[in-house]
Amino acid sequence: MTVTDRVIVPRPAAPRRRASRIAFYAHLWLGVIFTAALLVISATGILLNHKRGLGLMPDVAHEPSAPFAGALSLDSLTSIALVAVGRAPATLGDVDRMDVRPRSGYVKVRVRDARSTEVTVDLATGRVLHVGPRGDVYLEKLHSGEAFGDRWVLLSDAAAIALVITIVSGYWLWLFPKVRRARDTTGDAERTA
Repeated sequence: MTVTDRVIVPRPAAPRRRASRIAFYAHLWLGVIFTAALLVISATGILLNHKRGLGLMPDVAHEPSAPFAGALSLDSLTSIALVAVGRAPATLGDVDRMDVRPRSGYVKVRVRDARSTEVTVDLATGRVLHVGPRGDVYLEKLHSGEAFGDRWVLLSDAAAIALVITIVSGYWLWLFPKVRRARDTTGDAERTA
């Protein structure tokens, strides 16, 4: 046998090759399974980033009518808001959430109803500044998965984890052949030297 006649002995599968195969299938199937969820999360995220410009969230221009120290109590502001939408007598079960904005001088009271009605009330005078539905509430619930029930929020979490795994495995699949080729080239150079 001459030096040019080499016998190629197959090597057993290296752990890196196994990792590469696992990365390939994880990348493939997580991408296939979670594509729809990731598309919904991405699209609703873009819409939520531009909710003011799209008119989904009312923009109430208002200057504070008094210092924050002179604000009415949250209880009275809540009662004023609920009366404005015809929910008197008011109960706390009627309120979904409140967003107090001292710099703007108002509080936004979101009513628990099918339209997600929001009432904007001046903190100091109690004057109702705006009443109307919030168009972004459904988008927020769709974005988080909450629109389909509380358990569907876990789908949003699973999609986020799948995205991270898909990104990491994608980098592995892109980088592994480059590293292997560089190693093989270095090994061939050392053998011929």
